[in-house]
Amino acid sequence: MKNIQRLSTFLIVACLLALPGCGGSGGSGQTAGEPFRWNLPAGFPEPAVPADNPMTPAKVELGRHLFYDPRLSGNGTQSCSDCHLQEKAFTDGNIVSTGSTGDPGVRNAPTLVNVAYRVALTWPNPVLTVLERQVVVPMFGEFPVEMGITDGNKESVLARFRSEASYRDLFARSFPGEADPVSFNNIVKALSAFNRSIISADSPYDRFVQTGNPAALSDAALRGKDLFFGRAGCFHCHGGPNLDRSDLDPSLPWTDRSYHNIGLYNLNGTGNYPGNNMGVFEISGRPPDMGKFLTPSLRNVALTAPYMHDGSVATLEEAVRIFAEGGRVIPTGPYAGDGRSNPWKSGLITGFAATDGEIADLVAFLNSLTDNAVLTDPRFSNPFH
Repeated sequence: MKNIQRLSTFLIVACLLALPGCGGSGGSGQTAGEPFRWNLPAGFPEPAVPADNPMTPAKVELGRHLFYDPRLSGNGTQSCSDCHLQEKAFTDGNIVSTGSTGDPGVRNAPTLVNVAYRVALTWPNPVLTVLERQVVVPMFGEFPVEMGITDGNKESVLARFRSEASYRDLFARSFPGEADPVSFNNIVKALSAFNRSIISADSPYDRFVQTGNPAALSDAALRGKDLFFGRAGCFHCHGGPNLDRSDLDPSLPWTDRSYHNIGLYNLNGTGNYPGNNMGVFEISGRPPDMGKFLTPSLRNVALTAPYMHDGSVATLEEAVRIFAEGGRVIPTGPYAGDGRSNPWKSGLITGFAATDGEIADLVAFLNSLTDNAVLTDPRFSNPFH
């Protein structure tokens, strides 16, 4: 129940920030600047954008500055980018992330690449489906503390940006016509716009799909692709253009569409997951939701180790073997249990026979999902360097 109460707090804060009377004048910014150009390759649809937060170059640029600025944290020590490094496909390489006050988190930092296409946004919470709601959680969340903004310091955080002429100009250009555009409402909108702009579409696999030329992939990656979309059945959870199942029928319940128990734990044969990390169950309280976590996109997955919601899997090979075995066996210790027999495990996680060579081929295919361009693209880089 504690986690459900935490969720309620987050949603209340998010709703308050979205109201025109809270945190500023609440203008939509719909007339801000020139039209935003996505510059998408063939086959990539234009992402959906909320009507009250249209994309503009000025707003995206403001969001980029805020994303890399530690002054956005309560104590001025940590930026969003500390947990989302461009060179690691906007993850941090840690098992779990640490907040601005030193609080350790309980989950692995997810990638922000192609988040504009996601139909669900967080590891355990199927309610947070819009970036403008999700962005509030790391800013104001208390369990654990991430950015550490509170009622006690939020005015001083805003004052940091109001006191700098360059930020006053960025906010004014992003939200023209507002008497006081430096507001949390507009910070949320700008960060959301920047996050939506981070599009990855130039991996070897993308080039294979766009051209049909098998030379875009190595022989091992081609064999791995055939396994992935064939006998191994990986595509059931990682299908669609974003390799995250986000193209499925939107009438399906969120917990059947994007959240799965993959048999990672089965504590002492009870079906339980560790108490601080129980997935959608933390929100719903429903036993069948025990251990259901978000199916992540596999784009740039070779760069985002360690893996799983809790960072408990170190390598891609280890991850592939867990799926081949239909779950993970932990023989001893506090998390002992046979995840393969977890009673709440998804029926899609059945395992598949694979030789060591086929495991290597699947890893080669996953490596072909790396887009090196997104790692250095100046549009997404630190503006203070």
